[in-house]
Amino acid sequence: MTEKEQPQKPSFGQVVLSTLAAAIGVQSNRNRERDFQGGSIKTYIAAGVIFTTLFVLTLVLVVKTVLGNMG
Repeated sequence: MTEKEQPQKPSFGQVVLSTLAAAIGVQSNRNRERDFQGGSIKTYIAAGVIFTTLFVLTLVLVVKTVLGNMG
């Protein structure tokens, strides 16, 4: 990369996909490089916190539903 080229900032969809890929441990090298070169750490931290919160809330809802239907 030359000095004049600026890394492109990942789109919202790319941030979401990168967060999901990180959650399951699968990420292509090209996407990982894009994330580290052009992405903001704050964006990825926020996406990770939001994903983790939604994941935990979903698990709580599923467990409550299953236990509620058992008897």
